[in-house]
Amino acid sequence: MSATVALVLGILAVLGTLAATVRMRRPAPVIFPVMMTSWLVGELAVFHVVAQLAAVVVLLIVGAQHHTAGAVGIALLVLSAVGLAFVQRRATGATALFDRALHDALGDGAEPATEIEPFPPARAWLPFWFDRTGVETIRDIAYGEHPVRNRLDVHRPADTDVTDRRPVLLFVHGGAWVIGNKAQQGLPMLLHLARQGWVCVTINYRLGPRHRWPAQIIDVKRALAWVHEHIAEYGGDPTFVAVAGASAGGHLAALAALTPNEPVFQPGFESADTSVSACIPIYAPFDFTNDVGLRGRAPLRRFLELLVMPAKLVEDRDRWQQASPLFHPRVDVVPMFVIQGSLDNLVWREESRHFVDTLRGVSNSPVVYAEIPGAQHAFDVFNSVRCRAAVDAIARFLTCVRDGRCATLPTGDP
Repeated sequence: MSATVALVLGILAVLGTLAATVRMRRPAPVIFPVMMTSWLVGELAVFHVVAQLAAVVVLLIVGAQHHTAGAVGIALLVLSAVGLAFVQRRATGATALFDRALHDALGDGAEPATEIEPFPPARAWLPFWFDRTGVETIRDIAYGEHPVRNRLDVHRPADTDVTDRRPVLLFVHGGAWVIGNKAQQGLPMLLHLARQGWVCVTINYRLGPRHRWPAQIIDVKRALAWVHEHIAEYGGDPTFVAVAGASAGGHLAALAALTPNEPVFQPGFESADTSVSACIPIYAPFDFTNDVGLRGRAPLRRFLELLVMPAKLVEDRDRWQQASPLFHPRVDVVPMFVIQGSLDNLVWREESRHFVDTLRGVSNSPVVYAEIPGAQHAFDVFNSVRCRAAVDAIARFLTCVRDGRCATLPTGDP
């Protein structure tokens, strides 16, 4: 019995390590389970190493090694642990990668004028504990007419006074435009920035399939309009509002940044200010149409037609392009920091690269691109080594923009 257990554990361990090491993009039915395995193993590699080595000790004590199956299983567990040590070492390189990405795009402007407190390294040992010390959260503020989905939370320093003018970050959650909640994502970043003096806003928005596109971007725009009009009441500075988001939220954040004050996305509040000062899309899809074929035989089209878009791609290509940030490059876009995981098998790195290249070809502002080795989709949901590095880099980028250190580039110069 112990030998069989050892073999099963060994096989599962090796498969988990492979998922955290190699990008797998097809067949489509297994992509989501592989992503979940890759995410939980890759971001929690140290914990898996400890668990696997503990299992090896127990199996040796009970004598599993005296059977061929048991010996093979133990060997696989050890092999998996060695592979996970490589995964963890690669994760620690994220800090240097972010540093290079910021310097490549910003030059001397990558060093903020004001000191930034780093994300505490020890938090990686408490991945699911989100420290709210020093942060006040005001929940479920209405920004629109729809109950529940037009609600936002404000995270701000506990000592905030209404006369303060603190920089503002609005965060948009992911969930494939059909699921998700403002309390479920971005907490490591939001709480850390709030402790550093930021007013952070996180929103719910209407979801498909009940609410079809463009309900999602309209709600993001309405939330931005609310921030510009009301955030001073909460100690925020309406003249500096950045927007960030992850996955579907990153798509919405990028589209909002690229279409400031666009009337088609602001029905009934066309004159409201929805501009932003900076944008951070994190593992975001940028092209609904897959026009250049980067996703091969695995486009988002079928999913979007079924649950998000009001018409099929062949019936309304203009609307699909209008929903895609890739088709909105502009000279005067705000500084943007695009973050993508190299192993992400839900949003492909090729799409992020293409978007960055397109935007850099026309933008007057810097476009920072960081492709994190070994990072999977949703790597920033809980405290981990890569999440910590990303939070530090985001805080640095935002501070540089706020301090005016992101120099404007000549037109057409990437």
